Amino acid sequence: MALFVIARAAFGYLFLVLIVRIVGRRPGKQLTPFEYVLIFYLGGLTLTGMVGDELSLTNAITQILTVALCHYVLSFLRFHSDRMAKVLDGMPLVLMEKNTWRNETLSRMRIQDDDVMHTARQQGIKDLSGIKAAILESYGEIAIIPKDEK
Repeated sequence: MALFVIARAAFGYLFLVLIVRIVGRRPGKQLTPFEYVLIFYLGGLTLTGMVGDELSLTNAITQILTVALCHYVLSFLRFHSDRMAKVLDGMPLVLMEKNTWRNETLSRMRIQDDDVMHTARQQGIKDLSGIKAAILESYGEIAIIPKDEK
């Protein structure tokens, strides 16, 4: 019985790794919210197959293949349609420009100016006077464009 459980867990893990490799990957900091949902969702479906009865293993494989196919179709549509890319990935948003905070964007995205300044300090910028613009990228990172030094 224990070997069967171990074998199911190993199979579930290896199958999930294979599916994620087939579906595609990006570096961790560049994952979109869409891709995070996919990863967690596939993990949950795989867990169903590892802890359930024999029928649930078949169901989990079917569900994983279905989700992978859906992800492939959405990725295909995103690649071939700018409109679909905007819907799935979002657009970069300007948080600060010309020493002026875009308060509506900050509050809508639930970001505080301290978050932006933290990112700026990591780049060696000490205050607002060194920032030309701050942008919230579509993948969730805050990009700081420094002012040109004369």
